[in-house]
Amino acid sequence: MGKYDGSQDVLRAIVNDGFAKGANCLVYRDGKEEYYGQCGEISRESICHLYSASKPVTSAGFMLAFERGLIDLMDPVSRYLPGFKNQKYCRGDELVPVSREVTIKDLLNMQSGLVYPGDGDLAEKCMDRLFQDIENKVGTEEEYTTNQIANMIGQSPLAFDPGRHWRYGLSADILGAVIEVVTGETFGEFLQRNLFDPLGMKDTGFFVPKEKRARMLRVYDMQDGKLCEYHENHLGINIDMNKKPLFESGGAGLVGTIDDYLNFAKMLLDGGRFENKQILGSNTVKFMTSGRLHNAIKDDLLSWSGLDGFQYGNLLRIAVDPGLCMYNAPKGAYGWDGWLGCYFMNIPSENACVLIFMQRTGAGISEYTRRMINQIMSV
Repeated sequence: MGKYDGSQDVLRAIVNDGFAKGANCLVYRDGKEEYYGQCGEISRESICHLYSASKPVTSAGFMLAFERGLIDLMDPVSRYLPGFKNQKYCRGDELVPVSREVTIKDLLNMQSGLVYPGDGDLAEKCMDRLFQDIENKVGTEEEYTTNQIANMIGQSPLAFDPGRHWRYGLSADILGAVIEVVTGETFGEFLQRNLFDPLGMKDTGFFVPKEKRARMLRVYDMQDGKLCEYHENHLGINIDMNKKPLFESGGAGLVGTIDDYLNFAKMLLDGGRFENKQILGSNTVKFMTSGRLHNAIKDDLLSWSGLDGFQYGNLLRIAVDPGLCMYNAPKGAYGWDGWLGCYFMNIPSENACVLIFMQRTGAGISEYTRRMINQIMSV
């Protein structure tokens, strides 16, 4: 009996139980691949929407600009994006001027007050109206650019006074726009030149060229207990990925393969090195992967299901108290996941990485993901 047979069983359960049409998993430890498994509509060559698994890549991209002295964490975002001037936040249904401006550090730690669109409080409803407009224009001649969207987001009401709370939202998209301003390149060009090319991430980007489109996995949504193909441009992302977008979303816009993401993860595990090239400084990687929230606001993390035992910073979760975690995450393990089920965790204490990919709306960290991690960490 193989030591990863349990992981293969979970992959089969994902498909057989009707949770997703396909899933794969890759485990890398001590400099070599220990396990790769797949089941259903997926392969190692499949190109997947990363959605929020884009955020760690955006964090690394930011760290490149940060270590080059192009950005200061205390900079107000309005220095780069004028839409962030004269902001207001929601106090119930009342709009109140902010006591201080949103900073770069607020964006990295999700303390900006920027929210995702929804139908909850006033901030969510205002953002929802904005994104209806953004999504209606995806793929048309009126499509907005990364910079335009960032400035429009900046003019939308914040959920709270900057720095006072933690709330998951659109901060990573703003970081992509800031990087464009300080480098003079599009966000995609900057990532391509500084991360994707040096790391051999040949299938990662903000769209899929025609010659690779046959490898693009379909996205599925659960409707009335049945998986159906999903065709909406969620969060302003062209679901078909068939055209280079003007909006390159740092929070949700990337696609890639599981092997491409492994190269990114390996670089972080090895202190910023990849195949004898220093991509990020080793101390920069330590800084990036050891983020924390102040004690006064860390309880806000409990509003996000499954973050018990974790801290947050630099667009990553970091395990600080494994005894509180909902799955077997050793102390110091870090990573993030995406809306469609793509999951990434580096485990420095084990010199290991776990990657799990699937394409089903609302998957996030599912029970299947947790079961697979628990099996992997037992071997």
